[in-house]
Amino acid sequence: MDDTRNAAEIQASQPAPSRLIAHPDRGLILGEVHARPFAPMATPSRVLHFAFLTDAEQAAADRAALARFCAERGVAGPPEGAKHHRARLNDTGLRWEQHSEFTTYSWDLPANGGQPFEPPPAMLPQPMLELPQPGPHLASVDLHLVVERPTEAFDRLFDASSLAVVLVDGGAAMAATDFRACADGFVRILVRDRTLTPAQTGALVQRLLEIETYRTLALLGLPEAHRIGPFVRSTEEALVRIANTMTRTDGLAADNALLDEMTALAARLQAEATLAGYRFGASRAYSDIVQQRLAAIGEQPHEGWPTISAFLSRRMAPAMRTCQMLVGRLADLSRNLGRASNLLRTRVDVALEQQNRDLLAAMNERTRLQLRLQHTVEGLSVAAIAYYVVSLFGYLAKGAKEAGWPMPDIGITTALFVPVALIGVWLAVRRIRRGHHEN
Repeated sequence: MDDTRNAAEIQASQPAPSRLIAHPDRGLILGEVHARPFAPMATPSRVLHFAFLTDAEQAAADRAALARFCAERGVAGPPEGAKHHRARLNDTGLRWEQHSEFTTYSWDLPANGGQPFEPPPAMLPQPMLELPQPGPHLASVDLHLVVERPTEAFDRLFDASSLAVVLVDGGAAMAATDFRACADGFVRILVRDRTLTPAQTGALVQRLLEIETYRTLALLGLPEAHRIGPFVRSTEEALVRIANTMTRTDGLAADNALLDEMTALAARLQAEATLAGYRFGASRAYSDIVQQRLAAIGEQPHEGWPTISAFLSRRMAPAMRTCQMLVGRLADLSRNLGRASNLLRTRVDVALEQQNRDLLAAMNERTRLQLRLQHTVEGLSVAAIAYYVVSLFGYLAKGAKEAGWPMPDIGITTALFVPVALIGVWLAVRRIRRGHHEN
């Protein structure tokens, strides 16, 4: 209790810091919600939107190219490390954004006052051709924002078989698109302004462009699903074949061969799953963003036309389910392959233990035979050594008698010495063996 009071008193006696020490990432965290703000837009206007896949190296090169492009035109380029930049080039506005794996350019062009999607499509891509292409081209959107014209027919501008028309922002505007790339490569979106404010207009335009961009990104998982599908199917068939073979074969050699095949199969599966896992995970995340943007625009049905959500649900949802199905199959296949590998490895371990047991039994038998042979050799050794000792004793006795020592009969003396020699040699060998055991 005293220690706690002393610590509190010491802390209270210290001077207050002159300023708060911020977390090193506090600025990044606070600025994230303001990283890509909506820009107010006036009606009428036209936006050409492009999206390109970019890796880290391409993103760095694109940033440098944009900085040169802006410097040549006397406007500020993107700051170092910036992910978002706006520039005004005479009567054209540019919005540039970099994301984790793609980069977008949005060109805000002045409306021509004529019919939507004019002048001819051949003139539309010109703004983007003045810059190096950042990476593989993924999406192009031609969005027209016009004042409402009740007499204008949508089916004249779009393919009626895939047309979606909705009221957005509580009926303040109407949006129409058929999600089809025209001859010029652009997907067309028409927005009829009813009562939008400039701030609402900017937010709506950006969300519609994001819906098309993230829809395209989400569908990148479908080609990957088509690519990996045959491999998954062949791997499943191989696993079934290996499992059936396990029930019909026995023996360490056969199990080792199956285990080698299964290990190679697991390595290929892990490589493919790792490669496809990122794409499928990204597709799921992009699909969620599309749903969030659709909820943000607050779409409502209009005159019986399909809504954007209904159209995407009918066309995009099956592709997403295909990707999710492949993710599930990969996960199940990995688990089943792991179980089969553990089972086969257990069989191999049991076979090895049995083999080791038989080897130990053979070694024990060999040791027992060696011990018996050792005992036999020791017995022969005692007899041989005793023979040489008795022979030496006989020579000594004969020499002593010739020297005049009083000796009984040499043969009798030597015969009486034989038991003494045998016992002495046996005791000496026993002592040596006991010393070896103790060591």
